[in-house]
Amino acid sequence: MRIFDPHIHMTSRTTDDYEAMYAAGVRAVVEPAFWLGQPRTSPESFYDYFDGLLGWEPYRAAQFGIQHFCTIALNPKEANDPRCVPVLDELDRYLAKDRVVAVGEIGYDSMTPEEDEALARQLQLAIEHELPALVHTPHRDKAAGTRRTLDVVRESGIAPELVVLDHLNELTVGMVLDSGCWAGFSIYPKTKMSEDRMVEILREHGTERVLVNSAADWGRSDPLKTRKTADAMLAAGFDEDDVDRVLWRNPVAFYGQSGRLELIEPKPDEEATFQGNSIRRGGA
Repeated sequence: MRIFDPHIHMTSRTTDDYEAMYAAGVRAVVEPAFWLGQPRTSPESFYDYFDGLLGWEPYRAAQFGIQHFCTIALNPKEANDPRCVPVLDELDRYLAKDRVVAVGEIGYDSMTPEEDEALARQLQLAIEHELPALVHTPHRDKAAGTRRTLDVVRESGIAPELVVLDHLNELTVGMVLDSGCWAGFSIYPKTKMSEDRMVEILREHGTERVLVNSAADWGRSDPLKTRKTADAMLAAGFDEDDVDRVLWRNPVAFYGQSGRLELIEPKPDEEATFQGNSIRRGGA
């Protein structure tokens, strides 16, 4: 079984997670730029973070046989902080990088005017850079937030097939698929979406334009939820081709629209370093 996790925050995870993911079949990941939990206090802290997503993390993933790509953006929560908004003016230089396969995470957290502005500006950046957009739907008042998001997507003029709305549930999947956008689901241990609920959604809505991810981060989450969803699909009567479509071919199709998704299985090299450092701590 081959698995592509289209939304996972590996900067927050350990090398043990990479080992377990590889053993479970994960061969590629996309890591969206997001909120780190501790508020950033200056734009420069974003740039160091973006550099890590483009440099250290792909190196670290490759040591465990996993390809790492990323998406770059000012996340919705920090779009409300005037100290962080200047990041929007610097995104062009990051969105031009080869391993950046989408603009994201963008979207809504609290549905403020500041988030409206950041979402609209970054959708325009996606259009200018001919990139897909990964859109975060709010955890509170999800249905209203999703409808508002779809309105902004339509107003932006971006092609709907270039947009995935993530963190969906049973109340929002229909409106997103009807819009022509992709539907993303984050499978969590206790919140958002479970494997069994995901199986029922796939039964009702099919496997086209659906992305399943773990969205694993620094909170209560599980980087093996993609594999557990695949196993739940098989147990529920889906066949191996269905699983391969949802867990591999769909994310390849979506992010492949960037023109930057070159899938080559990395060969782990214990002697390899990144800027003189290694996962063995400084090459020691």
